[in-house]
This record gives sequence, C-alpha cells and structure tokens, in this order.
Amino acid sequence: MIYISQLSNPITSYPITAVIETALCIGAGGSSGSLADKPIVKNSETNLLIPASQFKGRLRHECEKIARGLHWAVCASPNPQTMCPQRAGLTENFERKEYQVLGYENQHHCLICQIFGNPVLSSRVIFDDLICTEDPDNLPEVLRPGVTINRCRHTAEEQKLYFLETSPANAQIKFTGHIHLSGVPIYAEALILAGLRHIHALGGSKSAGLGWLHWELPNFPLEQAAWDFLAKGGEQ
Repeated sequence: MIYISQLSNPITSYPITAVIETALCIGAGGSSGSLADKPIVKNSETNLLIPASQFKGRLRHECEKIARGLHWAVCASPNPQTMCPQRAGLTENFERKEYQVLGYENQHHCLICQIFGNPVLSSRVIFDDLICTEDPDNLPEVLRPGVTINRCRHTAEEQKLYFLETSPANAQIKFTGHIHLSGVPIYAEALILAGLRHIHALGGSKSAGLGWLHWELPNFPLEQAAWDFLAKGGEQ
C-alpha cells in the first residue's frame, strides 16, 4: 500500500468534488448481493465511489485532446508499444527539448507522459477514489431496466431485459477525493484543470443521460508561465 506521507518527493494535494446531477452508473464486475445484472461499485463500507483508475484514465484522455489541439505531439495510450518512449508507428516530431526529462537523457517523453507516466516513466500524479459523502443508509437501491438492441435490425432483442443499479437521480450527490502532485512540470496544474473542465459525465450509459456532473475545484496556483508554455505547441 502506498502512503502519501512516506513518499520522498514533496507532495501537493488538492481536494476535488464531483457533484452528480443525474443518476450515476459505474458497474462492479463480479459483485453480488444485488438484484441488478450490473451492480454499482462500492467500497468495503458500502459507500458509492468513482474508482481512481477510471477517473485518471478519463482525465488523461481529455488532457491528450487538449495538448493535441495546441499542436503538441502526443503518444497513443494505452497501448504500451505506441506510448513514449517507444511510439511504434508514430511519425510526429517528439525530438523536442520540452520532451527531455531529467534522468532520461536518451529518451523523449511527451507532455502527457511527463504527468501521467508510461511504461518507463513513473506517474507524477496520484488520484484518490472519489467517495460519496452521503450516508449509505440514506441512499436506496435504484434499479433501472434496459434492453439489448439489435444494431442491424434496430429492434429490441428477445429475452434480453437487464437491470442496472444506479445512484438516486437528481439528488446532487457529492463524491470527494484528492489529487496528489509530486515534482510535476510547470504546465501540469493548468493542463489538469483544463482537462477536468472537459469532463461532463462519468460511468456507463452517458448517452442515456446517466453520470452527468459538475465539479467543485480548488484554486490551483496557476501562473501565466504555464499558459505561455502550453501555447508554444506549434513552435518547432
């Protein structure tokens, strides 16, 4: 188990809160004890949660889109072969001084890998699970029916009724946790903040209106130098 207080590098932690505006559906594979075919994920104390792994993956994806939009070359996650430093099949220019990392002089790592890590470079950001602050006893089990659709005929499949477990709808439930940063580049907070602003829903069945949210975020200590650095993406 990793303890933040025992890490050697200085750690800066920021609290974040996701306020769920609709019902949330994040399934727990292999779970039992529910009538649902896809129960919602909970911790050992039966609190609803948003797993850190899902949250981190979604945030990385949004940061990649932003960096590419600013004309920075970005590797292709999550396939290890197409990530830095290997980047198999990628032809963009990664031989930039901004992609050099202390201790890895013979390699180049894109802006995203310098924050979130890759098979060679350790992640410089650690995420907590986002835990629901509401008492589990106050959250009744909510089952939402669904049916499998045949994509060829555009009709419902016979005998394919299923049930999803979700959080209560329109309850403004809050999920809280922390982001821990250690030795991140100057642009990290700005890019992470922009990425969070691009996440409007989490979990499954987003197209059906589930998992939509807004964020309550701290005041990140952003400097103009961070935005100026990100704006240099098109320079070679």
